Amino acid sequence: MTIAISIKVNDGVVLAADSATTLLALDPQHGAPVVVNVYNSANKVFNLRKGLPIGVITWGAGNIGAASISTLLKDLRQRLSSAQETHHDWVIEENQYSVLTIADKVRQFFFDEKYTPAFAQVPEEIRPVLGFIVAGYSSGSNFAEEYLIQIQNGKCAPPLALRSAEQTGLTWNGEIEAITRLIVGFSPSLPMWFKQVTQMADEQLQVFVADMQQVMQAALVQPAMPIQDAIDLADFLVQTAIQYSRFAPGAQTVGGPIEIAAITKHEGFKWIKRKLYYQNELNPVDNNHAQGK
Repeated sequence: MTIAISIKVNDGVVLAADSATTLLALDPQHGAPVVVNVYNSANKVFNLRKGLPIGVITWGAGNIGAASISTLLKDLRQRLSSAQETHHDWVIEENQYSVLTIADKVRQFFFDEKYTPAFAQVPEEIRPVLGFIVAGYSSGSNFAEEYLIQIQNGKCAPPLALRSAEQTGLTWNGEIEAITRLIVGFSPSLPMWFKQVTQMADEQLQVFVADMQQVMQAALVQPAMPIQDAIDLADFLVQTAIQYSRFAPGAQTVGGPIEIAAITKHEGFKWIKRKLYYQNELNPVDNNHAQGK
């Protein structure tokens, strides 16, 4: 599982995640998924085009078929970076691209090309959830953008802008319990419990929850906060989710090293925290090749 954080401030956008990935299997007696193992080395934050201020963060399913989401994102990055015989129109021109266009390509690559054929024989209601946020700067833009791509129940809407170009804010996905309690002030399971107790209509419940959230939500993100403070906040939030998962009953499905990247107008995509499975000093050539991961 995952905690995936995106924080947008005036100075840029920060992407942060843990490194846990959970191996599940079906209980042969009851048919319910059970945790077989939790690995703490998954990659969830990526630079989508080396040298350009475009990043992506992912949560949900860790693989499609035999290929990990990490490997598939690197396949996509290669397609976006260099002309290929069958996908020459996918290459990003450095001075003529938009974040939305790239988000559309992420959706097309993962949902149309990979996910849909792989799960064609699986009932839609039990197909795995897979999500992405594509974030960064369009060429010539003064403001960062964030687009959500969410595959759920076998369906995937077009990329959704999380907020307008001038707006700032915080988005969290994956195992949201800890961060929702901290930021919003109540568990994400509260609205369902409240509905069962009060029999309130869905429309009324939505208004009630929105009003309650507006009153209780902690305003931790300020538009003018420096990018370093946004980085520190992202680190804190991921660490909070990791420690919550550590002490909550059941397997610790959020954990491992924290990875953080910051994307700004002038510095572009920069790694703040990053893990590598090899040592830099032993792989000088590979180190240069892998800067975008």
